[in-house]
Amino acid sequence: MPITKSNEDYLEAILMCERDGLAKSVDIASALGISKAAVSMAMTELAAKGLVVKAAYGKISLTSKGREIASSTLGKHNLIKRFLLGIGATEENAEEECCKIEHILSDDTLRCLASFCKKNDF
Repeated sequence: MPITKSNEDYLEAILMCERDGLAKSVDIASALGISKAAVSMAMTELAAKGLVVKAAYGKISLTSKGREIASSTLGKHNLIKRFLLGIGATEENAEEECCKIEHILSDDTLRCLASFCKKNDF
């Protein structure tokens, strides 16, 4: 099954909400501005894809594959946001727009962006 933009967003949120390797459904819902029921449905899908493990009491852990995707997505997010801030975007716009851009850039373009940011001290 393919990994969707939504899947990547959930995995990234799990990674950012983790405490001691576990994230709570309520924290993921809060981070994404959605309901716990929506998180529950998404976690079922992610578990079926082998990306998360759902434990008792709403605790979620990433599998190694899930962690790999989450880390990659978060890295893209941070790089794009750093670039957008570096060229003068507001914090609010940079945050909102990098969330959209992170899912569509090719690995080659991301390498170019990383090189540009490094050369220009972004």
